[in-house]
Amino acid sequence: MILPNAVPGPYRAPAWLPGGHAQTLYSSLFIRVPPVEYRRERLELDDGDFLDFDWVDGDPGQAVVVLFHGLEGSSASHYAYDLMRRVRQRGWSGVVAHFRGCSGEDNRLPRAYFAGDSVEIGRILRHVKSRHPDAPLHAAGVSLGGNALLRWLGESGAAAQALVERAAAISAPLDLTAAGNALDRGFNRRVYTAHFLATLKQKALKKARQFPGTLDADAIARAASFREFDTLVTARLHGFRDADDYWLRASSRPVLPAIRVPTLIVNARNDPFLPAWALPTAAAVASDVTLEQPETGGHVAFPSGPFPGNIDWMPQRLMQHFDTVQR
Repeated sequence: MILPNAVPGPYRAPAWLPGGHAQTLYSSLFIRVPPVEYRRERLELDDGDFLDFDWVDGDPGQAVVVLFHGLEGSSASHYAYDLMRRVRQRGWSGVVAHFRGCSGEDNRLPRAYFAGDSVEIGRILRHVKSRHPDAPLHAAGVSLGGNALLRWLGESGAAAQALVERAAAISAPLDLTAAGNALDRGFNRRVYTAHFLATLKQKALKKARQFPGTLDADAIARAASFREFDTLVTARLHGFRDADDYWLRASSRPVLPAIRVPTLIVNARNDPFLPAWALPTAAAVASDVTLEQPETGGHVAFPSGPFPGNIDWMPQRLMQHFDTVQR
């Protein structure tokens, strides 16, 4: 069944849920989104590793939406269920592309995924396009996945038009230095950083056992900040000097002027993960980039409606953006 396209207005948070922390935590922990049934596809890579794709199959010739999830996310993330459900209702095809080690099975190599892995983004997009060569392909990225997608778009410039019709990034940490410093302080460090490190460290310690001499297991076990973890693990596995070098070189903000695909970038100004002062202005991005920076919304949240609320605004806004060029 194809539903009429919902056209959301500018985002405004419900009065009963004020503040960036409340909007972020409530949307993630308490708003329930119905699950989606996927078809799993595994792509074996030339380097000996693999990538897992979770598909919802639509009508032949209709648009395809690929979603790049956030840090430690997956096709089971609430935002993935919500977007893929909308995609299926429209008769489109959709796919959640898992980064390495995020599909429920450990990847095989001494590497993981990171916020600036534009090579991996390009590999994934080429694969998805090969499955639907004649259909419009739209790409969405959430948080870390949004930053990686924007890096690929900026580095590719006009060449990206051969693969992607339209793109969007939600709550992307455009300035990783600002985001990393914000997440390593106070409440953010005790809640969000501690939450992410619980699984990130577990995966890294398994890598240390699997590939002796690659990582310092004792130091990883003691790590209590993103700066420590990214220096000990992310930088070590992916060729950066340390966290500062990684954050500087992987940030998407410097390449936003080079984007040549119509791209929507949505960041709430009360996002706990990225301070508002680090957000770009319209003068700092390409003319093909549309910036939306509502005062409220939290991080990958944007709750709406009467209590107990929903997270429908975000997928509606994405579908509206992608619908503009639907053939």
